[in-house]
Amino acid sequence: MSRADPDPDPDPATDTAADDAGPREECGVFGVWAPGEEVSKLAYYGLYALQHRGQEAAGIAVSDGCRMVVFKDLGLVSQVFDEQVLSSLRGHLAIGHVRYSTTGSTTWENAQPTFRTTATGSGIALGHNGNLVNTAELRDEVTSLTGATNGHRRRIQASTDSDLVCELLAASADDIGVEEAALRLLPRLRGAFSLVFGDEHTLYAARDAHGVRPLVLGRLERGWVVASETAALDIVGASVVREVEPGELLAIDADGMRSSRFATPEPKGCVFEYVYLARPDTAISGRSVHAARVEIGRRLAQENPVEADLVIPVPESGTPAAIGYAQGSGIPYGQGLVKNAYVGRTFIQPSQTIRQLGIRLKLNPLRDVIRGKRLVVVDDSIVRGNTQRALIRMLRESGALEVHVRIASPPVRWPCFYGIDFATRAELVAGDLDVEGVRRSIGADTLGYISLDGLVAASEQPRSRLCTACFDGDYPIPLPEEALLGKHLLELADRIAPEVRAAASGNPAPEREQADSVSVGYGAPGPNDRS
Repeated sequence: MSRADPDPDPDPATDTAADDAGPREECGVFGVWAPGEEVSKLAYYGLYALQHRGQEAAGIAVSDGCRMVVFKDLGLVSQVFDEQVLSSLRGHLAIGHVRYSTTGSTTWENAQPTFRTTATGSGIALGHNGNLVNTAELRDEVTSLTGATNGHRRRIQASTDSDLVCELLAASADDIGVEEAALRLLPRLRGAFSLVFGDEHTLYAARDAHGVRPLVLGRLERGWVVASETAALDIVGASVVREVEPGELLAIDADGMRSSRFATPEPKGCVFEYVYLARPDTAISGRSVHAARVEIGRRLAQENPVEADLVIPVPESGTPAAIGYAQGSGIPYGQGLVKNAYVGRTFIQPSQTIRQLGIRLKLNPLRDVIRGKRLVVVDDSIVRGNTQRALIRMLRESGALEVHVRIASPPVRWPCFYGIDFATRAELVAGDLDVEGVRRSIGADTLGYISLDGLVAASEQPRSRLCTACFDGDYPIPLPEEALLGKHLLELADRIAPEVRAAASGNPAPEREQADSVSVGYGAPGPNDRS
C-alpha cells in the first residue's frame, strides 16, 4: 500500500532542510506482539516517539496470523498514516520503521519495513537500524541464490542492505523456519544492525555482536515491545525490561519469549547516541541521555572556560549541554535563539530568494537578549560547518559583541559506516583542519570542543564498550575496500568489477555474467497495492 508519491529524492542543494544542520540520524525500529491490542496504533505512537531518528519515510507491517500487510511511504509518520489507514491494519503483531537513508536513495522501494514472500507464500517483514559493511558480498549471495533468468541477473528493485537481509531470510525460511534461518544468517552479517522482523506468527529482534545501535525490550500488560529507545516504550505505556544484548536473537510468540545467542558479545555502543542521536528522555545502558548531556556541558566549561555574559544553546540538541556549561562556568543561561519546530525536511523546492534565508528558516535570534552581549553558543557537533558559519554571522548582525562557540563532542574527523550519514572525510570541516583552522572557517571568536576523555566520562560507560570511530578513526568492525562502501553502493553495484568484490571478501572471483543495470524506481504503487 502507498499514498501518492512525492518528489523521490530532492536535491540537497535545493532542500531547505537539507543544509548542514548536523549529523543525519539513522533509523528507528519498533515491534509489538500484543494479541487483543490495536497494534497498528501502538506502532504508530512508537514511531512518533522515534521520528527524530528518521524523517524520510515511515512504514508499519501488521499480521493477523494469516497474512501480513505492509503500509509504507515517503514522509513523516503523521503524513503517512491516518485513522483510516491504521484502522485497516488489524492483527496481533506489528513492525514499524522510520527511515533516514544511510544505504540507498530516498525512494518508495527503499522505505521499510521491507517485505518478502517465501516459496510457500508466507510473509516476512523487516526493519533495520544500522549499516552493514559486507553489503556487496551479500548482494552477490542474493544474486547467486535467485539464479539467472535469460542470462541476466534478477533486478533488485530496492537498493538497501536491509532488503538483502530480508531476501536471504526468506530464501531459507521454508526449509528450516525463520528462527533457524536467522540464527544461521545473522553471524554472516558484518556491521551494525538492530533488527525487528517477523512472520505471520512471531516477532523477532536481533542486535549485532557489538551492539552499536540501541535496542530495548519492554513489557505490556498483554504483550511485548521492542524499540530503538526507551522513550518509545514510555509513550505506549510499556515498562522497560532490559536492553537486547549484543549478539542476541529474541523470539516472541504465543509460547512466550525466548532468547538465543548467535555471536559472542563484544560491546561497542555508539557514543554519538549520547551527544545527538537519542532523545534526551531516553536511557542507554542505564544512563539518562539528558543527564549525560548536562554533564558534558559541565566538563566542557571546565576544559574550555571563557569570559562571557550569556550562555545560549543551539536548540534543541544543544540545550542540555548549554545548561551544564552555565552550571559549570557560573555564566547565566538564556534563550537567544528560537527554533521553528515545524520546519523539517520538505519536498518543496524553494526559490533562490527563500533559499538565501538559510538558517533563518529554522532559527531566529532574540535580538533584545543577545544585543551587546558576549555569547557562549553551545552546539552538539560540527560536521561541515555551514550551519555554524551562518549562525555566527546572524548573531553578529543581531548585535552580539563576541561569539564563543563550544561543542559538546570532539571534532568529527572520520565518516561513520555503521548507520549515521556523516559526510565523507573530505567534506568534514575538521577532517584536515585543526581547531584553530575550524574557528577561522566558521568565524567564531573562540572555539572549544569537549575532549574524548571528557565525553566518555560523561556517558559513564567504559571506553572499551564504546565506538568512537567518528572522532578517532578507530573502527571496531573491520571495513572492506573503499570501493565496497558508500550509501549508493547497491545502485552502482553492477559497475563494480566482480574481482574487486571477491578481493574484499577473500573469495575467488565468479565468472562474469551479463547483468541488468540496477534501476531505481521512483513511482509508488497505487493506493490499493500491498507489499
